[in-house]
Amino acid sequence: MCCDSKRRFLLLYATQKGQAKAIAEEIWQQAGTHGLEADMHCISEMDKYNLETEKDPVVIVISTTGTGDPPDTARKFVKKIQDKTLPPDHFAHLQYGLLGLGDSEYMFFCNGGRTVDRRLQELGAQHFYDTGLADDCVGLELVVDPWIDGLWLALKEALQLQKEKEGMNNAVSSSLSTAPHAVHELNLSSEVQNLRLEDEGARGSDILSQKLDDINLVASARDTEPSLVHSVPPVSQSALNVPALPPEYIEVEFQDTQGENPHLSSLISEGTTFEVPVTKAVQLTREDAIKTALLLELDIAGTAFEYQPGDAFCVICPNSVNEVGELLHILGLSEKGDDFVCVKVKQGTKKKGASRPQHIPERSTLKFILTWCLEIRAIPKKAFLRALVECTGDAGEKRRLQELCSRQGASDYTRFVRDSNVCLLDLLRAFPSCKPSLNLLIEHLPKLQARSYSVSSSNLYQPGRLCFVFNVVEFPASPSRPVSRKGVCTGWLAELVAPLLHPSKNTLDTKGESSSTEKISIFPRPNNAFHLPADPSVPFIMVGPGTGISPFMGFLQHRQKLREQHADWEFGETWLFFGCRHQDRDYLFKQLRCFLENGTLTHLKVCFSRDTSASEVAPPKYVQDVLKLSAKEVARVLLKERGYFYICGDKKHMADDVSDAVVDILSMEMEADKLEAMKILAMLREAKRYLQDVWS
Repeated sequence: MCCDSKRRFLLLYATQKGQAKAIAEEIWQQAGTHGLEADMHCISEMDKYNLETEKDPVVIVISTTGTGDPPDTARKFVKKIQDKTLPPDHFAHLQYGLLGLGDSEYMFFCNGGRTVDRRLQELGAQHFYDTGLADDCVGLELVVDPWIDGLWLALKEALQLQKEKEGMNNAVSSSLSTAPHAVHELNLSSEVQNLRLEDEGARGSDILSQKLDDINLVASARDTEPSLVHSVPPVSQSALNVPALPPEYIEVEFQDTQGENPHLSSLISEGTTFEVPVTKAVQLTREDAIKTALLLELDIAGTAFEYQPGDAFCVICPNSVNEVGELLHILGLSEKGDDFVCVKVKQGTKKKGASRPQHIPERSTLKFILTWCLEIRAIPKKAFLRALVECTGDAGEKRRLQELCSRQGASDYTRFVRDSNVCLLDLLRAFPSCKPSLNLLIEHLPKLQARSYSVSSSNLYQPGRLCFVFNVVEFPASPSRPVSRKGVCTGWLAELVAPLLHPSKNTLDTKGESSSTEKISIFPRPNNAFHLPADPSVPFIMVGPGTGISPFMGFLQHRQKLREQHADWEFGETWLFFGCRHQDRDYLFKQLRCFLENGTLTHLKVCFSRDTSASEVAPPKYVQDVLKLSAKEVARVLLKERGYFYICGDKKHMADDVSDAVVDILSMEMEADKLEAMKILAMLREAKRYLQDVWS
């Protein structure tokens, strides 16, 4: 413990994609300006701290992953504190504050943080500061910034009480009170805009302010609307409070030597990777469909890859070749893309515990790093924008970047950067005088994440094969992002298999399939709950519009094979509710009729939201509408027969509506009020009989 115990606090973070770590680092950087020292560790480094004996205040920043799980780095910690043998006063000595990160698009919002918070309370720990829950759906900074602002006074009060308990004299504690004052009371809604962010990078008590008078900014009189590159009053006329300039900590050296790039498996810490060939590619939608859906079949025979229907797996994908090329061009490194570079920690850096990011190889080509290691499509954080200010030559562009990362420009950042899905390339196009160094990209761009897909097959039905279905994601151009683009992984996969698809793609069966020798790298991501009932006699309902039908194809294939192999078994009824826009354009699996005919599927209910009907009574448009038409049967399966209910698909525009429909059905069929129906649904979730595999 290197920190001064008189003003020390323990800072722990648990991160999945780097956000919690970045916020913890921000807290660590700010601590010094408030006369405090943070002893910072990843929560997985349990050999470097001990909560059982910790006397100083503890600050925890923790994210949520999956459908509500703590991040992988917190699994051992959570398992340890959930030990049922621990007494209720195990952490009675502990005082802590917790900041949870999550996304309200998902059912179990901030559940990683809530789980740890609840368990610490059960074991006797006390809050010295109110728990903050930040929502990535609307912008983490709306809660994170004011939570950090209020942290300092709470910490100093906690340390003061601690010293008084220990009988220390007031002289030491009074020296602590000379640190800048911060707002203590938390109001995370209407008061957010009134909270003032002090610049942690300023020397002494100076605040970094950039007034309009300080620069020669000429704006056209017609520019009355704000945009990514243009601001209007009051932001354009305000003195700005900007975040600290993050210390640089990476050094990149070009080398004359040659060699080989690392294997892709070395970039993955989640487990074993498998390089497998694509054996089939089918376009499931017609050319005039709004979305293009593809089915790919992978050959996993001869590998140790195992899965169950309902599982997911991850595809290791590269960034776009064109985007990497453009980035190299803007950086002035077009001729050096194939040169090897050595990445190491910069000597004398002021960043605490600086180390080379695990996803960056120590030695590889520059192009390899930009293609396989960095998420160049990531929305830049404010700390990145702050660093880019220093790389921008034009005064007007510099001012606008300062505004976007400032407290005064928070709404502009949300509107023109975050909500517009702007990435680094978009910024460099919009601010052409900005020429960042390569080390800044490595420091601020997160790891290029593998993309997760639901398995759409059964190994029992198709031994040695794995199928999955996806829509090719399209991002149309916008004022902040004038270039349209496809999803990183879906665009790459579509391009990879394009030569393999049948020239005539106007059929919805498998005539458009082609064999190939193209290979992709994958690794398993088992789903602990989204599986068929262990008892085959238990009935179940599946709701999967669009590509949400994907895992249910695996369910039905598996069920069909079990029926063939075990004629003496009793099998429960099966319901499938499927929907799409047009019956003749994007009805993805018309072979569902085969499952219906052979008895594998008991009931098939379909709807088409964009088809017109000449009937007097309009047919139902959406799966939730069809569910309500089968209300008695749905209630019977769930309540009387203790069946299962599965949902797969879009969270925002479908899963919540289906959940509301189920509540209405339960309320109506039980003749109970909605509150009681919601309690029943919560019980079904708790019993793992109402299961979701959703995305936003």
